Amino acid sequence: MRIKLDENLPVSLASILAKLGHGVHTVPEEKLSGKSDAQVWDAAQQDTRFLITQDLDFSDIRRFTPGTHCGILLVRLRSPDRQSLIARVADVFRHEEISRWTGCFAVATERKVRVVQKPS
Repeated sequence: MRIKLDENLPVSLASILAKLGHGVHTVPEEKLSGKSDAQVWDAAQQDTRFLITQDLDFSDIRRFTPGTHCGILLVRLRSPDRQSLIARVADVFRHEEISRWTGCFAVATERKVRVVQKPS
């Protein structure tokens, strides 16, 4: 999967996801740190990348309707410290069928993952 990792997630996740076979670009390495959500979103879509973020601005599925984009994983942890974020995202990518998430909106919490599929 082609992934864009937002700046609100540890950059070290990029190498972990790469070892799992994904092509990962990070917002910092693309010089998008501090840019608007719209600019980050446009960059992800132009490069056909699945966005992983903690930013609630990407949580409105009316605006980010499944099937109209490359996909979003919104990570929502109660205590989103660096280690918890790394562990949870890595766990999701090791154990979920993320290959089916292209164009979907997914939310990962400590206990579960909810995926809203694109309309058939």
